[in-house]
Amino acid sequence: MKISSKSTPIINCPQCGEYVEWTVSNRFRPFCSERCKMLDLGQWASEGYRIPSNSKIEEEPQE
Repeated sequence: MKISSKSTPIINCPQCGEYVEWTVSNRFRPFCSERCKMLDLGQWASEGYRIPSNSKIEEEPQE
């Protein structure tokens, strides 16, 4: 994160890495555009973001 000369925080878009001002007027924040916002939403919907696990889930015996 950078700070511009106007004290407005500048962050990187989590999707594409482009610099974005963190202001109320940026309705897509923290993303740079609606496209990046929707790409991120698609990753969540398709379970692209996951926390890896080493433990195996034991299945309950079915009767």
